[in-house]
Amino acid sequence: MLEAFIFDMDGVIIDSEPLHFEVDLDTMKYYGAEITQKELEKYVGMTNPEMWGLIKQDYSLSHSVEDILRYQLESKIKALRAAPMEPIQGIKNFIEEMKQLKIPVGIASSSPPEFIKEVLLKFGIAEEFRCVVSGEEVAKGKPAPDVYLKAAELLGAEPGRCLVLEDSAHGIAAAKAAGMKCIGYINANSGNQDLSRADLIVSRIQDIPCTRAYEHIYGLSLI
Repeated sequence: MLEAFIFDMDGVIIDSEPLHFEVDLDTMKYYGAEITQKELEKYVGMTNPEMWGLIKQDYSLSHSVEDILRYQLESKIKALRAAPMEPIQGIKNFIEEMKQLKIPVGIASSSPPEFIKEVLLKFGIAEEFRCVVSGEEVAKGKPAPDVYLKAAELLGAEPGRCLVLEDSAHGIAAAKAAGMKCIGYINANSGNQDLSRADLIVSRIQDIPCTRAYEHIYGLSLI
């Protein structure tokens, strides 16, 4: 039985990866280093502290990770508030479908709690989710399973009875490591992501099969 549906956020609920890439490129320049978007793509799905820890080491940045994170977060929230963005097409209808079926939904995102809150307030959907978990609130971020296991715990669901929507290789790896079924959403703005480990891959939210097909595809019934 399907007990819960868990959403990633960036690239799934909000098409925010272009914003992230732009701010991250600017952040690197601000701290006196250069990086390409293609090089940044391998970090998609990771938490910011983990990402910048690796970048600081690889690019020999002199400033602390804490300083970099502070500048990056302030820049991203400012950019988000100024951007005329809407939820990814089909997401609101899909969340409503889950509500009609009385299937609890949650968010398990690698973004910091402050950024998640800003996105949900911007779209007016904060009340739709029974739980919201940031990868920065658990021991290890994606591709470790911690954030998804925590979301399942808060939703009162068995991990093996949860279904996840993800757009990144790290995110899918995290969902699978948690023992969950996972839908891979192809978002061109998320870069060249390997979604091959997903149980199903779609290019539009509207292409996620109707609920009657869940048992056949995922082995999860609704009753």
